[in-house]
Amino acid sequence: MENILRDQFVELLESHQNIVHKLCRIYARDKASHDDLFQEITIQLWQAYPKFRGDSKFSTWMYRVALNTAITSYRKEKRQRHQLDIDDFPNALKAEPYDNTMDRQMEALYGAIDQLNDIDKALVLLYVEDKNYQEISETLGISEVNARVKMNRIKTKLKTLINP
Repeated sequence: MENILRDQFVELLESHQNIVHKLCRIYARDKASHDDLFQEITIQLWQAYPKFRGDSKFSTWMYRVALNTAITSYRKEKRQRHQLDIDDFPNALKAEPYDNTMDRQMEALYGAIDQLNDIDKALVLLYVEDKNYQEISETLGISEVNARVKMNRIKTKLKTLINP
């Protein structure tokens, strides 16, 4: 039974790991921080996975756990390392190396996104992932109308930040 749970988790995480990479890109300052945050999010997802009831899509649940982990890690000055017994963690995950080569427009966009507050960063990430406003509101715990209004304001702010 435990192997089935592990295999399901690994398969789901592998198919959605770009979500985690994008979150790490927004909340981490360098490659080492990106790798640390990716690992921390993966650990938190694995520890929370047995409690996943399937009330929402896996990707929505994963966003919520990953965002909470990223924001918590971002706010902490000193990160605490979690120790897990290696046998308790699925080592079958085939993590693809993150390709951080971007053109100037993407760098400008990420630079502008970096100037946003934590919730606005999360909203932009979900929007860029083509999540509908219902999914965004469920993930962030805000109303659908609030998500739409905030996104319109963020778009205007990003345009100003990119092209002053």
